[in-house]
Amino acid sequence: MELPTVAIVGRPNVGKSTLFNRLVGRKLALVDDRPGVTRDRREGDVAFGGLKFRVIDTAGLEDAAADSLTGRMRLQTEAAIVESDVVLFVIDARAGILPADRPFAEMVRRSGCPVILIANKAEGRDGLTGAYDAFSLGLGDPIPFSAEHGEGVGELHSALQEVLPDLDDDDDEDGPGGKALRVAIVGRPNAGKSTLINRMVGEERLLVGPEAGITRDSISLDWEWRGQRIKLHDTAGMRRRARIDDKLEKLAVSDGIRAVRFAEVVVILLDATIPFEKQDLTIVDLVESEGRALVIGLNKWDLVADQPGLLKELRADCTRLLPQVRGVAVVPLSGLAGEGLDKLMQAVTSAAEVWSRRISTSKINDWLSSATGRNPPPAVSGRRIKIRYATQVKARPPHFALFGNQLDALPKSYTRYLVNEIREAFELPGTPIRLSLRTTKNPFDKG
Repeated sequence: MELPTVAIVGRPNVGKSTLFNRLVGRKLALVDDRPGVTRDRREGDVAFGGLKFRVIDTAGLEDAAADSLTGRMRLQTEAAIVESDVVLFVIDARAGILPADRPFAEMVRRSGCPVILIANKAEGRDGLTGAYDAFSLGLGDPIPFSAEHGEGVGELHSALQEVLPDLDDDDDEDGPGGKALRVAIVGRPNAGKSTLINRMVGEERLLVGPEAGITRDSISLDWEWRGQRIKLHDTAGMRRRARIDDKLEKLAVSDGIRAVRFAEVVVILLDATIPFEKQDLTIVDLVESEGRALVIGLNKWDLVADQPGLLKELRADCTRLLPQVRGVAVVPLSGLAGEGLDKLMQAVTSAAEVWSRRISTSKINDWLSSATGRNPPPAVSGRRIKIRYATQVKARPPHFALFGNQLDALPKSYTRYLVNEIREAFELPGTPIRLSLRTTKNPFDKG
C-alpha cells in the first residue's frame, strides 16, 4: 500500500526544514538562518508512533512572477499541496501572523486537504502569544510547537492520527520491482542534472533554469525503469573547494557527497561542450575512492552531435585521464531532448551488476598463476617476492586479497599491473577494484 503524503508548507524561514528533519529523525534537509534555503521538494519516509507516511519539505511560499526562480519554487510547493493527503501549515509564532500568511492560508484551505496548523518557535511566553494569534487564520486550533526542541510532538501525533489512513502491517518494503537500485546523479553546477531527472521521471519534479546552483538539497525520487525500481538522487553542483566560500553551498556539497556514499551507482554528468574539466576528474576520484559503481554521461550531446569522431575522441580521453576506472561506460545523451536515456540506464544496470560480481577462488588462482607467469614479481634484496594465493574477500566493489611473502615491498607499478589484469580477465570494466596485500609469516623466523 502506498504511503499517505504529508506536505509541510508556509512562508520562508518559519522552520519547515527543521520540522521535516524532526519527523524523519535525521538531518536530511539543509537548515540555515537565511530564508529561501529549500528550493526543491524534498521527501522522506516517517515512522512516527505507529503512523507511517511520506513527508515533503517545500520551498517557502512567496509572491513572485511565475517565470522567476522564486515563482518556479512556488509552483513546486503548490504541486506538493495538490499531491498531498494532509498539509502542515507552519507559521512563526514569534513573528506572529504576517500579511503574507493570510493568502497562503486561503490557498491551502481551498485545496480541500485536511490542514494542521503548526505555530512553530512557540517556546517561551512570546511564542505562545503568537500561537494564539494563529486562530485568526481560520485553519482550526494551532498546535504550539518547537521543531528545534521537540515540544508539541505529542499534540502533532494526535492530530495526524485523526486524519491519516491506516496502513496494513504486512506492507512489502521491496515491492513488486524488487529492491530499489540507488542511483546518484552528480557533476559540476549547470551540467543539467535536474533536467535529466525531470526527463527520466516524466514531469517537472525538480527546479531547473539557466541559473547555476539551483539545486541545494540532495533530492531523492522513486522511479521505475523496465520493471526495475530506481531511487534517483539529484545533488547540488560540485565546484572546486577553493571557490566555495558560502556556508550554504558547503552544506549542499556535503549533502551531495553523502548521497554518493549511500548510492550504488553514480552517474557523473559532464557538459559535452566542455568535458573533462579538472573538477570533473576530481569528482571521478571522489566516487572511485568511495567505491561506488560509476557511469559517465555526456549531457547536452545534441549541441555537439554534428562533430564527426568526437565521441571516439572523448572515450580515448576518458581512458587516458581516468586509468583508475578503465573501461567505464561513456554515454552521450541529452536530458533536455530526452535522447540517450535508455542507453544510460542500460549502462547503469550493467555497472551495478559488475560492481556486485563475485568470482570463485579457483578461477582467481588460475588467473594469478597465469599473470605472475607472464610478468613475475620483482626481487627485493636478492629475494623474489612470491604471491602464493588470492581470493575475493567481498564485492560492491570487488575486493581481492593476495597472500605471499614480502608483499609490503611490492611496487605500486606491479599492483597496478595486477589490478589491470584482474579487470581484463574477469570483465570488470569501470568499477573500482580494491587489492589487499597480506604477508604470511615465516614459521622459521625467530623474530
